[in-house]
Amino acid sequence: MNYDEAVRALDKRTNYERTGRLTSPTIERIEALLDLMDHPEQGYPVVHITGTNGKTTCARAATEVLRAAGLRVATYTSPHLINVRERFAYDGEPISEEEFVDVWRELAPYLDHFDQQGQTITWFEAATALAFMWFADKAVDAAVIEVGMGGSWDATNVVDAAVVAIARIDVDHPELGATPVETAKEKAGIIKKGSTVVSVEQAADVAAVIRARAEELGARVRFEGDAFALEKVALALGGQSLFLRIGDDRYPDLFLPMFGEQFARDVALGAAAAYALLGDRHLDDELMTEALSNIKVPGRMEVVRRGPLVVLDGAHNPAAARALADAMQASFRWEKLRLIFSIMEDKDVEGVLAPLVDLADDIIVTRNDSPRAASVEQLVDAVRVLGKDAQSVPNVADAISVAMERAEESDAILVTGSLYTVGDARRKLVPAR
Repeated sequence: MNYDEAVRALDKRTNYERTGRLTSPTIERIEALLDLMDHPEQGYPVVHITGTNGKTTCARAATEVLRAAGLRVATYTSPHLINVRERFAYDGEPISEEEFVDVWRELAPYLDHFDQQGQTITWFEAATALAFMWFADKAVDAAVIEVGMGGSWDATNVVDAAVVAIARIDVDHPELGATPVETAKEKAGIIKKGSTVVSVEQAADVAAVIRARAEELGARVRFEGDAFALEKVALALGGQSLFLRIGDDRYPDLFLPMFGEQFARDVALGAAAAYALLGDRHLDDELMTEALSNIKVPGRMEVVRRGPLVVLDGAHNPAAARALADAMQASFRWEKLRLIFSIMEDKDVEGVLAPLVDLADDIIVTRNDSPRAASVEQLVDAVRVLGKDAQSVPNVADAISVAMERAEESDAILVTGSLYTVGDARRKLVPAR
């Protein structure tokens, strides 16, 4: 079996990320699978990350801080932009094709066993089991695990996390709740007995849900302001200058190679979560500087070209879109902003578009390669409801070509609406490694 064959074998499994349709939520299948595998997920301490926006950035930051402390760290994130190997990392590097094949071969007999019993393991469950198995094979010191969707019923919620990090909570997937409070109840489901919970500042009613769940399980919870704080955030060449406090430790002069204050908060959360796992082991200024300089999160306020400026961001809900609009205005200057937009049809299309069309001088709507993507007709109508006009282009690559032909060097092009949209854009704009 080669790498392409292994990926095809994985892709034959039901993938709810692609279809958007969910069965009755359960973690019973993956619990039974991991029991048969002798529980590889129990071989290392875990930082488990949930939230609506900012999870992957938090995960990358936690990983780099733990690495700077000298630990061998594995990371599991989702979704991927182009290649499934992006989801699985060891010491900051994605799993190799050879290792992917080796671990898949090791995993496949367990999956076949369940298939034969009529308990078909889904795509995400199989990928999660593969991650746990690979991490155990690598004998990692710690694992940073991002929730796929939600919390309580997510396949990753089989881990007994020592530390839980909670990024911003808002409404996103309808299945998780129609209000932030309902969503928070689902996401707080990853809190475990005796764990340490670190959270960004949340709305008062959301914070109350988190506190209640932590108290019920005897978990310690600390919020932004107590566990950590950004004392200063300033625009710098190629990113941001930060004054970060974690507990009583202060780092007054850090550089983060990312734009957007919200992303700086996500990084601060990840660093605080790493500190919660490290206990008394703290980083000096030099090591913390090294950790932050190594953080790379493709598709989050990612600058891929200049002259014209081209920014890629996976914002796909109203809260993320508002943060993106604010960050664009705070971070960049342009003559005209050309917006390229594609989003999933089950999202709040007008809610995501609203803060972005206000910035745009030229709007191009398109359709990414997901079967869940909204039609260009739906997007044209949504833009019209918001009082603007849009041109439709069949696919993201062609939309970028149209925007580039129109753009002057002083213009900006923003590609957003979904991480699938960003993935399509990166295929065109960023050379494959």
